[in-house]
Amino acid sequence: MLLAIDCGNTNTVFSIWDGQAFIATWRTSTEWQRTADQYYVWLNTLMRLQNIHADITDMIISSTVPRVVFNLRVLADRYFNTRPLVVGKPGCDLPIDVRVDAGTQVGPDRLVNTVAGYDLYGGDLIVVDFGTATTFDVVAADGAYIGGVIAPGVNLSLEALHNAAAALPHVDISKPKRVIGTNTVTCMQSGVFWGYVGLVREICDRVKAERARPMRVIATGGLAPLFQQAVDLFDDYQDELTMHGLTVIHDYNKDKAE
Repeated sequence: MLLAIDCGNTNTVFSIWDGQAFIATWRTSTEWQRTADQYYVWLNTLMRLQNIHADITDMIISSTVPRVVFNLRVLADRYFNTRPLVVGKPGCDLPIDVRVDAGTQVGPDRLVNTVAGYDLYGGDLIVVDFGTATTFDVVAADGAYIGGVIAPGVNLSLEALHNAAAALPHVDISKPKRVIGTNTVTCMQSGVFWGYVGLVREICDRVKAERARPMRVIATGGLAPLFQQAVDLFDDYQDELTMHGLTVIHDYNKDKAE
């Protein structure tokens, strides 16, 4: 079985893939100080609580936080007797090309999303990921990653607004009933919600115009359903897009090794 790990700036997701489906998924906060032993105790406890008996033989990691990778490598070696694939590192090949400026390092999560998007939908895609940052990844007709856009994440924007203006409270993102707010909270919610609707729509429209061809917009990330329910922004939503990409990359490297 495969243990797929997606380490983001805020959360880290662990999923067990049995070759056909994910049989379990867990989420924890991303902390670079967490040791391999702590990871194992946490993971083993959750597996026992859910009565999951998984013989993990392989491991793949995508991490936007480089300092976390060392302890995850130790976890793979010490407790699962395997050498993990790490996206973006030597020894982990991708089934797609990466066409960006020389010397540019693309975030592993963006490459994984590109692989997943191309595998599920084919080319000519815009993948919008609502994470700590809101990212837009542009996938060419042949599946190549050709660049994108990075904007502040929704929750990051709300937190910055709260921290920078002493009179403004911390609020949760939601769709307000009206655009015009009648109190501070609804004013802030309206600004962030409709502001991001405008941001996503405008960026996608400009990417499509620049590419001069039809492109599908695929969304992922926790807040994507909120925006999709309110307005018709995306052609589809995939909750496990990044995890699917990790399984595709793992299979690609395994097939090459054989």
